[in-house]
Amino acid sequence: MNNAADVGLLIDKMKDMGVPLSEACWQTALACIDWPYVFGAWGAECTVSERKKRLSYNPSYTSIKNNCQVLRDDNPKSNCTNCRWFPGMKRVRCFDCRGFTDWVLKQYGFDLAGEGATSQYNTASNWCAKGLVEDGIPDGVLVNLFIYDKTKKNYSHTGFYYNGDTCECSNNVQYRSPMKQSRWTHWAIAKCFASEYDAKEPVKDDDGKTSVQVIKRGQKGEKVKEMQELLMQLGYKLPKFGADGDFGAETEKAVKQFQRDWGLPETGVVDQITMDRMKSAPKPKKYSITLYGLSKTDAEDVRKKYSAYTSEIKEMDEK
Repeated sequence: MNNAADVGLLIDKMKDMGVPLSEACWQTALACIDWPYVFGAWGAECTVSERKKRLSYNPSYTSIKNNCQVLRDDNPKSNCTNCRWFPGMKRVRCFDCRGFTDWVLKQYGFDLAGEGATSQYNTASNWCAKGLVEDGIPDGVLVNLFIYDKTKKNYSHTGFYYNGDTCECSNNVQYRSPMKQSRWTHWAIAKCFASEYDAKEPVKDDDGKTSVQVIKRGQKGEKVKEMQELLMQLGYKLPKFGADGDFGAETEKAVKQFQRDWGLPETGVVDQITMDRMKSAPKPKKYSITLYGLSKTDAEDVRKKYSAYTSEIKEMDEK
């Protein structure tokens, strides 16, 4: 586990190297993985005195003391020695969810206005773009995620999204996980990423229609099906589900193999570059086969599974 000094050095190094802002913020967030969740904390070093202060402000959040080996009621220790959050006798930092996202952006000169997730989201000056998660989330730029509580009519949680993964402060630690679309409701892009977001705007086709920006795991629909059919035409098999219009693990594996074969980053996400390469890649030679003895239902199942290869079913006289 990194300590606070390690992450500080990482931040300085990325600034010196000129790492793009979204990537730098994301790597900073990941460097804080397994650091402790403390309600009300905004990035102070995790000490007994800091936890006591937060507990005095928020006495109902008993996890503040229960997760501290010095403050806990059950067999407390006299100091922080051997605590998981005191690696090598060096301090880490502690956050709650909106403290975490604010602290990361603040390391690169941008301060999110608002004391909580709701006020942060509702402060228009924080953002250059907003949207609903169900409508899709931009890739290639760091995104703030939010969960809207319909009962309480506020935003109950926030975290980061970047190219298919999330990093958030919850379950007593900062942690990274694949994006779960059903968990989050809203997204927003901080104004400090405006230039990066503009660069990721969808490309227009010759007819003026918006072309694909990204197609990724979890998405469904005709665009996914067309991409799957293109993959299969290029020789990348989808043996279990075929071109079913559902971007699952099988499709993601095939996309990564295509990207590997063509020297692209193995993200498993079909961005504009990957799609353009798919469309321009030479198609392998094809051969036809005839299957005898199938019922009409079985033949239709085969046609659906291999829709990229088959076009029609012909009835044949029995021999």
